[in-house]
Amino acid sequence: MSTAVIKLISTSVKDINGIASQIKNIAQSVNVKSAGPIPLPTHRIVHTTRRTPAADGSHTFEKWEMRLHKRLIEIDGSEQALRQVMRIPVPDTVQIEISLAE
Repeated sequence: MSTAVIKLISTSVKDINGIASQIKNIAQSVNVKSAGPIPLPTHRIVHTTRRTPAADGSHTFEKWEMRLHKRLIEIDGSEQALRQVMRIPVPDTVQIEISLAE
């Protein structure tokens, strides 16, 4: 039997946990085996910019940071469960990758 691996990536912890709980509830309602959500390491993107555009003045910098939170969910490849997962309304802040493995 095939397994569906669902990878969620988001900048919002609230949104990613909400989608993960919906997927988990779908797996329980269809009675398929599931594992997760497994939290993967958070990817930090740090960008440093200079406050003053000219070369004169003080050398002050600002740091901007964006965090990408990741979750991994594995469910058995039930066609009914995957169709319900595809119907979940996903916010713009969440990216979903679904891959099937044998």
